[in-house]
Amino acid sequence: MPAISKVFIPQQDDAVSKAILGEEKRQAEGLELIASENYVSPAVLEALGTVFTNKYSEGYPGNRYYGGQTYTDIVESLAIERAKQLFGAEHVNVQPHSGAPANIAAYFAILEPGDTVLGMDLAHGGHLTHGHPVTYIAKLFKFIRYKTTEEGSIDYEEIERLAREHKPKLILVGYSAYSREIDYARVKKIADEVGALTMADIAHIAGLIAAGLMNNPVPLFDIVTTTTHKTLRGPRGGMIMCKAALAKKIDKSVFPGFQGGPHENNITAKAIAFAEALKPEFKEYGKQIMKNAKVLEKELRELGYKLMFGGTDNHLLLIDVSGKNATGKEAEKALDKAGITVNKNMIPNDTRSPMDPSGIRIGTPAMTTRGMKEPEMVAVAKWIDRAILARNDETELAKIKDEVKELCKGFPVPGIK
Repeated sequence: MPAISKVFIPQQDDAVSKAILGEEKRQAEGLELIASENYVSPAVLEALGTVFTNKYSEGYPGNRYYGGQTYTDIVESLAIERAKQLFGAEHVNVQPHSGAPANIAAYFAILEPGDTVLGMDLAHGGHLTHGHPVTYIAKLFKFIRYKTTEEGSIDYEEIERLAREHKPKLILVGYSAYSREIDYARVKKIADEVGALTMADIAHIAGLIAAGLMNNPVPLFDIVTTTTHKTLRGPRGGMIMCKAALAKKIDKSVFPGFQGGPHENNITAKAIAFAEALKPEFKEYGKQIMKNAKVLEKELRELGYKLMFGGTDNHLLLIDVSGKNATGKEAEKALDKAGITVNKNMIPNDTRSPMDPSGIRIGTPAMTTRGMKEPEMVAVAKWIDRAILARNDETELAKIKDEVKELCKGFPVPGIK
């Protein structure tokens, strides 16, 4: 039964109730290895269902378009001040509904149609909103995409060369599948040389930065965007941090430029999550995320897997499964049947398609939230290998799923009991 009481849903909508209970069971009995997912605390989960759901609050604290804003102003101001404290930010906007809207609002704040942006290629670890041709934003701005070196690290020399050649208005860093540390100071130096603004998308690593475990671009860069879930372990949402000089442009770009009313129930949950991240135990949590990722790196390498970028400095691993004569799609499907959730993912210079690539991406935040440590990671690595090798053996996959379920009994999901 769930820790957060659901009294009315079963009475009113049996179909939805069954889906919720099914998802709770799936989460409780399986291993969540998707690097962009995590489990929020019961307090964050509870905040999402509060009466702030009912309130429209266009504008910002102290300057709203509707009345009745006493308490929305309180929770939004708390979220802003706590985020400033976490990251050392001069200005924070907590209203973006998610990471993609945060990025787009940031672009609109500082760019004009046709301006050039230098960002990382999706196939080398970047993100769709960093200029992939399939996105609408790529129709408005000219994106030049840099790649990683043959050794698998960010090619700062290529960034410098492309910056000098194309004179971008904005240089963008921050990635969805890159597993190494970022030299923000070097990127800032390149940007200053060509007169470009700087923006970092720290969606994946925000929690590790907040815990003081990875380099923090906020003091250096003009704009930093992030999601508030993933390693930060808050509700699904977005946030923009920037220099004070850009505060008005950013705020006007978010509202009224791009979004309407903010979701104050979500912002309330952000405030709670930021308070949790300010506690000393959050730093220990971040350390364990990284320890767990290094154990997976070691074990999977010993099992014969090629790790992109040479390994990991953060919470995620991008793994080439073609050496096991499997595709990323086959691996994802097999692992799903074994009670282990991952996502298929392209690897650098992949010859396969995005929907059937050569790799999978895994991460440790969710498992670490459940209390799993190094011994459990050893077991997880072995299950991953067994499932991929037995991808056509339904009996073996069912056996692994039973073993996974047994382990999960000792590590409950927050908010589910």
